[in-house]
Amino acid sequence: MIVVFSGTGNSMYVAGMLRDILGDELLALPVAGDVVPHAGNDRVIWVFPVYSWGIPPVLDDIIGNIEIEGADRAVHYAVMTCGDDTGYADRTWLRSLARRGWAGRGAWSVRMPNTYVFMKGFDVDSVDTASAKISSATARVRDIGSHICAGDRTTDVVRGTFPHIKTYLIRPWFVRHCMSPRRFGSTDDCVGCKVCADNCPMKNINMENGRPRWGADCAFCLRCYHICPRHAVVWGKASRGKGQSRQLISCIFKGEKGV
Repeated sequence: MIVVFSGTGNSMYVAGMLRDILGDELLALPVAGDVVPHAGNDRVIWVFPVYSWGIPPVLDDIIGNIEIEGADRAVHYAVMTCGDDTGYADRTWLRSLARRGWAGRGAWSVRMPNTYVFMKGFDVDSVDTASAKISSATARVRDIGSHICAGDRTTDVVRGTFPHIKTYLIRPWFVRHCMSPRRFGSTDDCVGCKVCADNCPMKNINMENGRPRWGADCAFCLRCYHICPRHAVVWGKASRGKGQSRQLISCIFKGEKGV
C-alpha cells in the first residue's frame, strides 16, 4: 500500500509513478476517521513532502492515529519529496513510526520543484529548473521502486549541509513560529471562486462574505496559495512578489502521475 500526503502535487506525482511500478494500492491522506481497512500486502510506503527538514506535523499526527490493518507486521518505507535537501527528515519519520511500534526499513528522497515561498530567500523554481527536476524524477523513482521490490534496507537521501542544525534546531523554531494559519488572507484580486476552500485537504477554509477565512486546522501545505487562479492568497507580507508552482497541481485531483 502507498499512502501519500501531497499539498501541491509533487508527492502525488511520485506516488503515482510508484503505483505504476509496483502495482500497490494508492491512498491519499488524510482519510476520514483515519481508518484504513487493510494494507493489501506486507509493506506500507509513505510518500510525503519534507517540511523544514522534517516530516509534516500533520503527517506525524496521522501516523499517531491512523489504523492500518497489518501495519505492525508490515515493513515501512519512506519516499520524501524535497526542493533541495532533507536534513534528518527520515529520522523524524522513523521516530513517528517507533511510537506505534512499526518498523521502518528504507528511506529515499526525490528532488522536486520548490513550493515553499514564505521566507526570505525562498521562492519557486524557474520553469526550466522545475521541468528538469520533474524529468529527472522518473529515473530516480524507478530506481527506488526496484529497491522496494527487492526489500532492501536502504537510506538514500540528500541530507545537505548542517543537517543536525536544520532538523533539530531550526525545524522546532519553524514549526512553532512560522506555520500559523492566522496570517493567511486574500487580496482584492480574490473573486470568491472557492477554489482554495474546495480543495483544502484539511477542510480548513470557509467562505465568509465571499472571501476565504482560515481556521486553526491547517497543514500549512500551501495548496491554497499555489492553486489560486488569481494569485490572491497571501500569508502576511511574506508572500509578496513570490511565484506560484502549478505544474503538478492537477495530480492532487487525479491521484495519478502526469498532468
